[in-house]
This record gives sequence, structure tokens and C-alpha cells, in this order.
Amino acid sequence: MKTLFVIFIYFLQQCLTQSLQNIRVLYVNEEGNEVAEASVDVALTYIKKNNKLGINAEVTKVSGNRTDSTGLLESLCKVYNGMLEKNEPPHLVLDTTMTDLASETVKSFTQALALPTISSSFGQEGDLRQWRNIDDDEKKYLVQICPPADLIPEIIRKIVLQQNITNAAILFDHTFVMDHKYKSLLQNVATRHLISEIDTAKIEAQLQRLRSLDLVNFFILGTIDSIKLVLDAAQKNSYLNRKFAWHAITQDLGELKCNIKNGTILFVKPLVNANYQNRLGQIKTSYQLTAKPEIAAAFYFDFTLHALLTVRNMISDGSWQKTNATNFITCDDYDGKNAPKRIGLDLENALKKELQENQEPPTYGPFEIISNGISQMEFDMTMSLVDVRDGEPDKTTPLGTWTAGLNSNLSFLENGIMDKFTSALVYRVVVAEQIPFVFRDENSKKGYSGYCIDLMDKIGEVLRFEYEIQLATGNVFGNMDEQGKWNGLIKDLMDKKADIGLGSISVMAERENVIDFTVPYYDLVGITILMKVPRVPTSLFKFLTVLENEVWMCILAAYFFTSFLMWIFDRWSPYSYQNNREKYKDDEEKREFNLKECLWFCMTSLTPQGGGEAPKNLSGRLVAATWWLFGFIIIASYTANLAAFLTVSRLETPIESLDDLSKQYKIQYAPLNGSSSSTYFERMANIEARFYEIWKDMSLNDSLSDIERAKLAVWDYPVSDKYTKMWQAMKEAGFPSSLTEAAERVKASASSTEGFAYLGDATDIKYLEMTNCDLKPVGEEFSRKPYALAVQQGSPLKDQLNTAILQLLNRRELERLKEKWWTKNPNKAKCEQQENQSDGISIQNIGGVFIVIFVGIGLACITLAFEYWWYKYRKVSKVVTVQEAAVHPVPKNAFGVEGFGKQNRKDNFGRGEAFGKKPKEKFDTKVKPSQLFKGSRF
Repeated sequence: MKTLFVIFIYFLQQCLTQSLQNIRVLYVNEEGNEVAEASVDVALTYIKKNNKLGINAEVTKVSGNRTDSTGLLESLCKVYNGMLEKNEPPHLVLDTTMTDLASETVKSFTQALALPTISSSFGQEGDLRQWRNIDDDEKKYLVQICPPADLIPEIIRKIVLQQNITNAAILFDHTFVMDHKYKSLLQNVATRHLISEIDTAKIEAQLQRLRSLDLVNFFILGTIDSIKLVLDAAQKNSYLNRKFAWHAITQDLGELKCNIKNGTILFVKPLVNANYQNRLGQIKTSYQLTAKPEIAAAFYFDFTLHALLTVRNMISDGSWQKTNATNFITCDDYDGKNAPKRIGLDLENALKKELQENQEPPTYGPFEIISNGISQMEFDMTMSLVDVRDGEPDKTTPLGTWTAGLNSNLSFLENGIMDKFTSALVYRVVVAEQIPFVFRDENSKKGYSGYCIDLMDKIGEVLRFEYEIQLATGNVFGNMDEQGKWNGLIKDLMDKKADIGLGSISVMAERENVIDFTVPYYDLVGITILMKVPRVPTSLFKFLTVLENEVWMCILAAYFFTSFLMWIFDRWSPYSYQNNREKYKDDEEKREFNLKECLWFCMTSLTPQGGGEAPKNLSGRLVAATWWLFGFIIIASYTANLAAFLTVSRLETPIESLDDLSKQYKIQYAPLNGSSSSTYFERMANIEARFYEIWKDMSLNDSLSDIERAKLAVWDYPVSDKYTKMWQAMKEAGFPSSLTEAAERVKASASSTEGFAYLGDATDIKYLEMTNCDLKPVGEEFSRKPYALAVQQGSPLKDQLNTAILQLLNRRELERLKEKWWTKNPNKAKCEQQENQSDGISIQNIGGVFIVIFVGIGLACITLAFEYWWYKYRKVSKVVTVQEAAVHPVPKNAFGVEGFGKQNRKDNFGRGEAFGKKPKEKFDTKVKPSQLFKGSRF
């Protein structure tokens, strides 16, 4: 009985064996792709154990190094030629090479020999260079299906676009291939990024190097262990604060593990499809599909299974034989032109058909066959925010899912759920100090204040970013040396040490060759001249300085001499009043020119009031007339000179332009050393020198005809050498090293006509004028250029900053900033208004006249007090006895003194006689006037 049972089993196996389809497979893998090799082995075991599939797979394996193209090709040809020698050519080339030379070698081999191939190599359309130009017939039997690890990195592009990320560092381990994604992953996205493989031995240094490139958004593609390694290194480098954003993307199904103290990670991992979970579990337990990552293992399992089922179906329905799929040539026979033609061998559609029949359900997700570079396995990724506290996940917040694909979008559970998960957008701003645009301020949060700081704050509000300030190398904007090398702020931008250059940066052509500028944020600013304010010396007694001291002394001497001479002439002339009283007794004016009267007469003769009664004698009158003529000339000369003197001091011819400055030699001038102003003058001098050389070469050219040479013959030099002379004068004067030094040199000038003048940006000079009453700008601006923000060349920030500046301009915010930092600047000095030439004489120059009045009034008051004391309190003198008149009594005057009538009081006491009848007796002429007051009521 037992023997019959054994015989029955034997015949049954023979029948089944005869019904199995032999499929010869040339399996090519690369070293390191253990997941594919293990999964293919599981698939072959599955096929072998499931005879209902009707496949007897005869697999020949070839493995090669990713970078050894020659060795792999030799191995392929050796195995392939051996199969042909046995008359057992492969039905199918099953290619699981991943990338680089190994993949391209297999593609070249299969395309050249027209071998039906199904490949799982990494790469999108056009990335497989050897299959890039295959024709339509070849596309039908050279089929590629992208593995999951080739699609998962595409979620980075979606996140970058969703979060508007401007910079990214992408790290990956051996489970991902990124060779072909360096350009394509973020192509046409305005994101500065760098893709680098994880250096497990030097991960901390690697992160520091990426941070030095100002990358703050990190994406980690790898296993759970690789993610932990990177996050732990980030914790040591203190890169888990709000300035950074971390994204962990893996093919593993485990939970996030890391030893960070406090951080939030965006964690992305595959989502197991519940519809195929039982199938996956069965394969894992029954056939030991245990390779990791699980999604990759499931993909290679289904990839192998469906590839063999497709070939079986084509052989079974006879389409394989009809398409010349049995014609092969060896590697040695191939000459580049004799490749077999596989007309009608449509392996791609046969694969689609087999998948639609669904004879074998998907293990992880269904395959979608479209075309090379697009075909894939369908699966989803789940996104969540994981809060890690003290090395343990504290809270997990689901965000949404993403269906893997090149054109799939993120699907969120709530709108705006990811808005809060982003790194604080912090740009590095490099500045060069220039008041009031940028200057140090210890009370400011950022350590700096100024017009540009306020401008950047407003731009940050518009574009929603923060910024850190760093001082430019050398605290200068930057100039190019003779070797074409830059320094300062420009070099920092070129070396990518900063994102934005901030300050009063002039837009210049040579700078635009190495960096980019935004639209101007400030008006055109040129170069102008700073000079000391001309100060007209003032004096209260300036009217005395019209004549020199010697002249005043001569006038004073002439005054006393003329007064004395007039007194002598009046005393000795027989025709004077005091020597001829009888003759002039009927005149109304009786004036005796004693020394006091002569002094008074000469003084009043110089005034519009006049001197009064002139001397009676001719000699005295000649002296008076001479004095009058002298006084007229002196007064006229003094009046004319006074007006001219007060005006000439305000009519000093100042420097009013650059031409005026260049034509004089008393005032030295120079710009700051290494500034854009000094560059301007140096270049203008070089241009003049070059023009001169050109003109000289033309004039001395022997090849010119006499007529042509005559046209070049001129008496004067045809090209100006103004800037050449100015540049030489600047070098002799010495260049100030700082704006403060320049201002001090200008202040130290002796006057506005000699000393030092500073040539610099008009804004610098405007600020110095605003804060110093001793300085002022002179002349019109020249070489005007706008101020703008600077960015790295090709930076996407340029367009963003342009938009923000234009918005601020439309909102008149820039005008408000000008008003704040210029009109209402707290450091603005309150200066006295300078005297204008059109103004009148100031009190500072004519005030001495009022002092003379006050002094005169004071002297008069003192004299009045003395007179009062003299006549009231002095010792009383004796009164001389006077005889009484015989006929007419003399009426008493108001003082009670007899002998003085109305007419008699007109003359001096003691020497007047009563008009009318002559009295018999008269007063003693020798009686003192004071004696007459004895007994009076005065």
C-alpha cells in the first residue's frame, strides 16, 4: 500500500513539473543592496513553493561594485555568453542595481543586446543616461519601476514649497540614493540648499560646516538609527533652538528615538495600508521577509514576483515567440550596429495587464506602470510633530499624509496646522557703520540703531523674518584692489558669510559684477565739500576800528590844538568879543571864547547840531572854518569807510564749487582713505592720464598724414588735468582715516579761506553739518549714486526685498524715516543763524554806540550830583559891600539879588551890564558869582 502511495506522488510531481514554465532570469544586483537580494530570494522561494503560479525560475546572479563599470560588464558578458553557449539565453534581465556606474553599465548592456529588462534602478525620466534616447520599441521591453526610496525624498520639495523655506540642508544615509537629485529635487524652487551624505564619524563637524553656510532647515533621510545620530549631534552643537527646523524622513516603521533635551521634530514615515496588512504579515511569517526597511523589502518582493508572472504570461500566450524574443547575440559579436530587433515585444503592457488581473495581491501597495521614471509602487507617508523632552517622545501631533509621487501634494488634517512649525527665518546682516544710517547703540536690542536698522525692521515685518547683525570686515563697505580682490562688506557677501549687506551702500558698476543690489531705498547721493563756517569777527566798538589808532590820535591832537589855537586867537585879537565889548554890546549873541568854550565849539562843530556862535574876530573865524572843513572831510571819510568796513568783512569770496577748490592752494582737501570718494578721484585722474596718452599717441603717430596731424595740432592741452592735480593735492594733504578725524581737521582750519576741506558723501556731510555749528556743505553734489541693499549674487532675497521696499515707499514709510533721522534727530545741534550779507548791521558790531550813550548819561548824572553838592554845601565866601545906586534902584532877580535884570542875566555873572540907562554905580567885576548867592533861597 505504501509503495503504491509513493508511486502516485511521484507521477503527480512529474505531471506538475511538466506544467511549470521554465523562465531563465539573469539577475543583476550591486554590492550593498542587501535588501533587494534578500527580497528577491524570498520571492523566488515563494514562487518555488507555490506551484500554482506555474513558474520554474532558473536564476543566474551577477553582482558588481557600484563604481567598477569594467568589472561588472566583464562579469555580465561572461555569464551571458555562458548562457548562450548552453543555448539557454535569459528570458528576462532582472535589474536591482541602484545608481551610478553599476546601473548605467547594466542599462548599456541590455540596450545594446536588446535584452528584455525590468529594472528598479533609481532615477526619474531622463536620469538613466543609457536609456535616455531609446526608441519606442525599446521602451516597451526596457522597463523601469522606481523604488520607494527614490520617491520618498520628493516630500522634501513639497514641504519646502508649503513652508516657503529659503534654505535647506539635506542629509541622507546608505538607504537612500541622491546622486540624481542634486539638481532635480529642488529645481526651479527659490531655495538655497545642499545635499550631503551623513558622515557618521564626523557628524558634529559636518553639521557645523552646514551651519556656517547659513543653513537652518535640516532634512534627514535615513534609518531611525541614522536620524538619532544626527539629532544627538545637533543637540551637542546647540542646533535645536527656535532658529532651526528639523525634519526626519525614514522608510522604517519604528518610533523616533534621540537623546535631545527639548525639541520638536517633523517626523515622516511610511503608513501601512490596512488593505494589504494581512498579506504582508503572511509573507513575513511564512517566508521570512524580514529585510529592512520593510517597505523596500515588500517592493522588491512584488517587483520580482510580478516580473516573472508577466514573462510567464507572455510565453504562455505565444507573444514571446512572435516578437523575435528568442534571437540573441554574444557580447563579442556585438559591433554597435547589429543589435537584435524586438519588434512587438511589449513587456510594459504585459506587466500592466498582469497587475490588473491581480493574480497575486500587493504585499505593500499596488504598482502603477506609466513610463520609465514615473512608474512606481503606490504607498502613503504619515506626517507628525514629535515633541521630545529629555530623550523621550513627549507628545505626537498628527499633521496629515502624503501619497508618494512626483506630483502629489501634502494632505493636512487641518488648515494651517504646520504654520507654527518652521525655523525662525533669521538672516545674517552685515553692516558698516555710518551715522545716522548705522551706528552702535548699547541701548538697542540688536546693538545698533539708525535709519537702516529701522528700515530693516520694517522690511522684516513685511517679509516676516528676523535678522542678526555682524560688523563687516574692517568696518568698510569694500573696494577692489589692483588684483581684482575685494574687502569689507562686499567680500563678506561674496564669501557667503552674510545674506544681506546693510548701510549707505552706493550702487556701483564694479560692485554689481560680484553682488546684487535691490531697488534704491534712498535718493541719489553724491560727493560734496565740507568746510568750516566763515565767522565774521564782531566787536561792540567796531565803529572805532574803522580808523587806525594813529588816525584817532591825530584827530584828537588836532582837536585840542585847534581848540587851544582858537582860544589864543580870541584872547589876543583886538576884534574879539572879550577885547571889544562896547562894539558888540547890541548883538544878541555875546560869546566869550575862553578855553572851555573853544573845546565845546570844536566838539559840537563835528555834529549835525553845529558849534553855535562863531568867534567875532576874523582870525578866529578862519580857524573855525578850517576846523569845519577838516571835520567835514573826516566825518565823510569815516561814514563811507564804516559802511564799507562792515560790508567787506562779510564779502569774503568763499569756495562755492569743486572748480573753486581745485584752483586755489590755501585750503588743503582730501576724502577718506579707501572710500568711494577717493576711488572716484583716483579713477578720474587715471582716466585723464589715459586720455592724455591716447592724444599723445595720436599726435606723435608717424603714420598720420600732414593733414591728419594738423587736425590734431592745438595750442592748448585738449584734455583737462583738473582731477590729476586734485589727486596729487589730496595725496600731499593726507587722507583722513575716519570721519571724526576729517571733521576735526576741518574744525581746526584757521578760517574759511585757509585750512582743510573734506570731500565725502553728501549724507555724511549733511549729518556733520546737522550736529556741528562750525561746519557747512559747500557747492553742488557731483557723481551722484543711489543707496541700496546688497545681497549675494543670484540670491532670491533680491526680489523679496525689492517688493518690501516698494511697499514701504508706497506707504511713505521711507519719508517718515528721513524725517525721524534728519529733521527730528535728537543729536541735531541748535545753531545761531548766520548773518546774511543782505541783513543789516548787527547789534554785535554797533552796540558800542549805545554803550557810549549810557556812559555819557552816567557821566552827566555824576556831574549833576557834583554840581548840586558844589553849590549847596561848599564853604560860604564873604560878600563885598556894594554902593547903592543914586537914581534908579536895581530890581531884584528871582534869586533876591539886586542889579540883575532880564537882559543882564543873559550874560555871565560879574561881567554883564544893564541895558538902558547907565547906573551910577556898578558891581565890582571882581566879585565871584558865588558871592551873589549869599542870603538867597537857592
